[in-house]
Amino acid sequence: MELSLDFTPASDGIVVVDKPSGLTSHTVVARIRKLAGTRKVGHAGTLDPMATGVLIVGINRATRLLGHLQLADKSYDATIRLGAATTTDDAEGEVVATAPVDGVTADAIAAAVDGFRGEISQVPSKVSAIKVDGRRAYDLVRAGEEVELKARTVTVSRYDILDVRPDADGISVDVSVDCSSGTYIRALARDLGTELGVGGHLTALRRTRVGSFDLSMAHSLESLATTFDWLPIADVAATTFPRYDADDAEAAAIRTGRPLPGLDLEAGQTAMFGPDGTFLALYEPRGPVAKPTAVFVG
Repeated sequence: MELSLDFTPASDGIVVVDKPSGLTSHTVVARIRKLAGTRKVGHAGTLDPMATGVLIVGINRATRLLGHLQLADKSYDATIRLGAATTTDDAEGEVVATAPVDGVTADAIAAAVDGFRGEISQVPSKVSAIKVDGRRAYDLVRAGEEVELKARTVTVSRYDILDVRPDADGISVDVSVDCSSGTYIRALARDLGTELGVGGHLTALRRTRVGSFDLSMAHSLESLATTFDWLPIADVAATTFPRYDADDAEAAAIRTGRPLPGLDLEAGQTAMFGPDGTFLALYEPRGPVAKPTAVFVG
């Protein structure tokens, strides 16, 4: 996917940011607003302040495209600390319990990890952004209220142990994970510690991929301030969805979101382009007609 450097505040596109530790995703969006010179900026897939890595940011009309991109599958590199449990399931929380790890072997860790691969039931971390009675769980926890979140089904398609490093106070376990959207890596750390009977929490987290966007495409905020590398909305649509090049009459109908009878499109969404190469809309087949799921011009 080619980068485009001819950005103007009216441009529509995607920026793949390598988020640094210590910043919220909202802060990153605010920085991109200033760099892009437009207020219409949004992101997909929140990262906690301690986490780093791939954050997908949409600009102008591309903010609407974010909801249609295949961003459900994600990859992470993480470090789990065994021997202590915390209030937040990560290193930013207070330690609430500790346990000796003398009897925890690398084989025992590997056997425990086996149980967290595939489709699993997971209770999200209490400091997640999930809403409880209209309020974020993390706000309730910070206010001193007790929060009980329901388990949800998630998929962990890969959970590899990269390194096991015991020391006097605990064991650090480096892992690499591929998972579905909604999976909490902090919860994986917590549950691994619980399974081993010693407690566990997350000490480092780096998101390496979101859908087809990975670290090789990501840019630091510092580099973006020097050279604003972005992906035009047309390029993202053309490489993400099947493409249909409409003629003049079809393009006129697409611009106003009218159905197109007799158009044989692939199942799912197709990116519709005008004769001049402008990305117009996403359409999908519905019976004998193709209908819009989102129109980006007009």
